[in-house]
Amino acid sequence: MKFDKQVDASGLSCPLPILRAKKALAEMAAGEVLRVLATDPGSVKDFEAFARQTGNELLQSETVGENQFEFFLRRK
Repeated sequence: MKFDKQVDASGLSCPLPILRAKKALAEMAAGEVLRVLATDPGSVKDFEAFARQTGNELLQSETVGENQFEFFLRRK
């Protein structure tokens, strides 16, 4: 998937992946896509809740390796 910015939150635990994503999204224009890499298993549910609460769209969420998760969020 095409994206405009990436955040690598690998090795960070909750809530740091969400905080890094929130900061990156704040610097982006509406409609741009952010890719986030994370290793925290709790980040799957965290990003679903984050998208619901902020209005940003979670386009894709998947496991891309052993304990590696990838998220694509579209800025509202």
